[in-house]
Amino acid sequence: MTIARTVRVRGMVQGVGFRPFVFRLARENSLAGWVLNEPHGVDIHLEGDEPALLAFLTNLEQQAPPTARITAVEVAAAEQSGLQDFTIHESQASGPPSVRISPDLPVCEDCLAELFDPANPRYRYPYINCTNCGPRYTVIESLPYDRANTTMQRWPMDALCSAQYSDPLDRRFHAQPIACPACGPQYRLEPATDTATPAIEAAAQLLCDGRIVAVKGIGGYHLACDANNGSAVQALRERKFRKERPFAVMVRSIEIARRLADMSCEAEALLTSPARPIVLAPAKVELPGVAPGNSELGLLLPYAPLHHLLFAAGAPDVLVMTSANRSSEPISYEDADARRQLSGIADAFLIGERPIARRVDDSVARAGVFGPMILRRSRGYAPGVAARLPMERPLLAVGADLKNTITLVVDGQAFVSQHIGDLDHYASLQSFARTIRDLVAMYEVSWDKLLVVHDLHPQYASTIHALGLPAHEKLAVQHHRAHIASVLAEKEAWEERVIGVSFDGTGYGDDGSIWGGEFFAGSITQGFRRVMRLRTAALAGGDAAARYPVQCAAGFLSQIDGLPDLTKPPFHFPRRYRNALQLIDKQIRTFETTSMGRLFDAAAALLGFTREVSFEGQAAMWLEQLARAGAGSDAYPFPISGVTLDFRPLLSAVVHDRLCGRDPAAIARAFQRGVARGLCSAVKTLGESHGAHTAVLSGGVFQNEMLLHDVKDILEPEGIRIWTNACVPPNDGGISLGQAALAAFEHCGARPSGARHA
Repeated sequence: MTIARTVRVRGMVQGVGFRPFVFRLARENSLAGWVLNEPHGVDIHLEGDEPALLAFLTNLEQQAPPTARITAVEVAAAEQSGLQDFTIHESQASGPPSVRISPDLPVCEDCLAELFDPANPRYRYPYINCTNCGPRYTVIESLPYDRANTTMQRWPMDALCSAQYSDPLDRRFHAQPIACPACGPQYRLEPATDTATPAIEAAAQLLCDGRIVAVKGIGGYHLACDANNGSAVQALRERKFRKERPFAVMVRSIEIARRLADMSCEAEALLTSPARPIVLAPAKVELPGVAPGNSELGLLLPYAPLHHLLFAAGAPDVLVMTSANRSSEPISYEDADARRQLSGIADAFLIGERPIARRVDDSVARAGVFGPMILRRSRGYAPGVAARLPMERPLLAVGADLKNTITLVVDGQAFVSQHIGDLDHYASLQSFARTIRDLVAMYEVSWDKLLVVHDLHPQYASTIHALGLPAHEKLAVQHHRAHIASVLAEKEAWEERVIGVSFDGTGYGDDGSIWGGEFFAGSITQGFRRVMRLRTAALAGGDAAARYPVQCAAGFLSQIDGLPDLTKPPFHFPRRYRNALQLIDKQIRTFETTSMGRLFDAAAALLGFTREVSFEGQAAMWLEQLARAGAGSDAYPFPISGVTLDFRPLLSAVVHDRLCGRDPAAIARAFQRGVARGLCSAVKTLGESHGAHTAVLSGGVFQNEMLLHDVKDILEPEGIRIWTNACVPPNDGGISLGQAALAAFEHCGARPSGARHA
């Protein structure tokens, strides 16, 4: 008996070859009907025998395209229309969209085979793609995802592309960015070194010659050079004003990655995943100047056809491939801006004609102690849904000022943006504002219905911008509670009672002081109460002290009696230390802090890092690298005193052992182990008193893998569950998701904007 059904599919089902898949599946089961994209996902109408319909519905989820993510399938009875065939209909716009946008996808094996097949019409064509691969988020200008709504709209399809696009048996059936050399965009080299040499081959030769080339990729430009050419790497550092921050390297193959770094199975899985992030792994060899003073390398594989073509054209097997910008500026993605901003850095520009709809940097991840950890969430992940919140009202969370991301909640889905950067730079602030407009417009959210959520800090650039947005209702969320909430939001654990540990460099506290070493008890539904903290220290110069570890050290060490003269050996503190002590003594430009990040900076200063940092978190990273080489199994004391963790015995032990001539690496290891034991002691004590058996760890300090290893070794045998971030970074890149989660429940840690702060 013939019956009819309507099937609504929700999730990431646009831009991943889902409609062609449905078409073929319906034909295989002799079903009539149609499929179309609509604002909330994909709608299907089916007519046929009941067994065939049941087989279709079974295979719909089991055989879906590998990059599709189905979150819901709704089936309802429908009226029969007497249809005889199955077709793909044009997309419908029947209200604001809530469909998940696919992240950009790496070139697939089928397209790679064609790319290097001389008999194929797309032989060596750098924009080759199909329904299983290619750009998505970086070419979409509006929803639904149709060619007319992408940056490919200016290139009409020729006969070949049109035939494949219309053929349901072809894998380019309804592939929106489809193109070929006869009808699509091309690449060119500026300045052209030899007009007779194709652009990509000429660029490869420049890289072999030790030159720096700006390469237009999927989400922006990269600056590329030979990673084995120390002179080229040093020139890039000098021109880019990037003193010591490690560079990422792109390797030709997984085999080369294995030669350069210790690749675990988990790291290889990340490296080859559809997101194709930069993956941090322990280095086996040293590449001159690529990652100075760092035992890890950041590796990524080619993910765009252009990258494969560069390597095939003879480019070095290992390329520095770093974001094309000057230090702290956002990545260049528009051709005119790239020429202007990168003038004097790049020797040549490899420019693709296809416009990029929005800048999207490479993601960064590692195979962490508790599973994959994302350190920068961008290309390949954004704008994926990191959580589903139990709310119908649209919400915009604008994040923090460092490592900024924003989160837009539509129909309960929390869409987390790509990494935007640090908002103290004007260009990054412009990018932040543009990303807000972009996502709000793409999902057609009405400002008068939108709840805007921001950090509690009244002087954050993100807060000031949020307060100026046209939304009627705004809410402030405390920074460190947002860190804890981000982990629970990922797990959608709204009722779970936890002990939350939020360790980072800085965040505005309830009392207006600088927090960063906080313990909370509670849940998202009940709110989080601060129940313990790091002992308060003085911070001379406020946030500026983060640039100078000895300046941080002054505030912590001023509470310890009987210290030697730290300006003398073996400490060699510069004059800045004494100047900071004078500021503290006179209470001039001195602030209170409970920052665990600054405690790590103080320890780094005592062990030899007495200069200015050249990038955020450098001193703490240096300390972790030093500790990795340390021998011994002891841990310095870090006791609980009332409701505080007392850092004085911890730092006193560091000073004592340094004076006694102990190896600084062993001291660093004992310091890190001491922090872990103090943290775990606090978690166990608080867990018993508050009836919580789960510890939630978040904040930038928990990017420290050694600290996480130690915590795991101590707490797991005690039967305490440990939850950390997995979908969003533990650093401030995850703040916006936590803001959204807390605001959804409007409990402790969230206040109406403008309210008096306790």
